[in-house]
Amino acid sequence: MQVRAATKDDLDAVCKAFEASRAYMASHGNPNQWGDDYPSAADARADLLRGTLFVCTDEKDEVVGCLTFAPGPDPDYRVIDGAWLNKAPYFVVHRVATLRQGEGVGGAMLDWVCATATNVRTDTHAGNASMQALLASRSFVPCGTVRLARAGERQAYHFVRETDELQRKRRLWEMLP
Repeated sequence: MQVRAATKDDLDAVCKAFEASRAYMASHGNPNQWGDDYPSAADARADLLRGTLFVCTDEKDEVVGCLTFAPGPDPDYRVIDGAWLNKAPYFVVHRVATLRQGEGVGGAMLDWVCATATNVRTDTHAGNASMQALLASRSFVPCGTVRLARAGERQAYHFVRETDELQRKRRLWEMLP
């Protein structure tokens, strides 16, 4: 699987991934996170115009998933009931959607995110056990609760990848008596 910037030709496939993810969430005890109409085609077009919409393609170059990957700050993340892991500049992941669940698409997209950025924040609904497990499997740390202007409370997650310099400093620190 490969992740790349979306094009206008991908918008129909992105909307199909949104629909499939809404149906999956509803059938797995999480009908309220996205409801019946979020995210919409207008959300996808807006992300495309901002250059923040990415798609995941399979070996046949079929779009099998999508996500919004944008530089922060995110206004909804200014206040947290808890604490972020750091105050450094970060990227944000929103609207993760897959055409079919259980095929590793979400994991492939988060692997790409974690390889692309060293500091990433995201959130999910308390009822989205699948996303919570996926985030935990990619070393995202639960940090508390944020309140989205659009949708209320969400569980906040933060990923920080240690750079080579930080790893070197940690090894030196551990060697001290």
